[in-house]
Amino acid sequence: MNDSITMTLNADELILQALREDISSEDVTTNAVMRKPQKGEAQLICKQDGVLAGLPVFQRVFELLDETVSVEFHYSDGDKVKKGDLIGTVTGDIRAILSGERTALNYLQRMSGIATYTNSIARLLEGSKVKLLDTRKTTPNMRIFEKYSVKIGGGYNHRYNLSDGVLLKDNHIGAAGGVKEAVWMAKEYAPFVRKIEIECETVEMVQEAVEAGADIIMLDNMAVEEMQKAIAWIDGRAEIECSGNVTKENIEHYISLGVDYISSGALTHSAPIMDISLKNLHAV
Repeated sequence: MNDSITMTLNADELILQALREDISSEDVTTNAVMRKPQKGEAQLICKQDGVLAGLPVFQRVFELLDETVSVEFHYSDGDKVKKGDLIGTVTGDIRAILSGERTALNYLQRMSGIATYTNSIARLLEGSKVKLLDTRKTTPNMRIFEKYSVKIGGGYNHRYNLSDGVLLKDNHIGAAGGVKEAVWMAKEYAPFVRKIEIECETVEMVQEAVEAGADIIMLDNMAVEEMQKAIAWIDGRAEIECSGNVTKENIEHYISLGVDYISSGALTHSAPIMDISLKNLHAV
């Protein structure tokens, strides 16, 4: 996925939805204290150490409210910053700055939080062949921003959505009537260029998946000893992903197993926001 093109094609519509959520008719507070245009300036200040993600989205919020607003950044997405750093300056009509502040910060804080958390886990995998993947456990209407943030933090994107790849989970297996049946049906239906991934919870399911010709086998919520047995059985005949409650605190247990991928929903659903503020607004 070309991040810049994808963001350009999809971001504006989503940002406008967020702005409409916050301003259904008018910003009554701002309109009460600012009766006419007044050029102003505010500082974007980092309040904790972390990795930045979402600066272009932050800027776009203000541009969609008032195209004359400008933002000068001293950092770029992916840069590490420390508490107290001046990230940038927003200049323009004070009314646009006040009305867009919360929405812009919501994006930047959330995206930088994900990038920061992802980076802290990705560093633990340095020197290994294991790739850190995200999941579809994303905030509704925030997926494009959250998956972008994972990549900025040093992780990789799993499939983007249900149209993006075949992943047979427990309920798909149940609907199909078994592991082998699910893999065979997927191979028959899906385009030949798509890999078939299947989620397995036991060694017996892994054996069936290998025999059926699955391309990727996800070891889901399996104990370490069970995963070792499953990996030995697979013996290079399929790529291996492990998943299920993988977090920063326990990921080291999985690195030496010999898996290709580790996926973690925590990257997007449990990353705390990064504390960033827009301060010192004044007329210029």
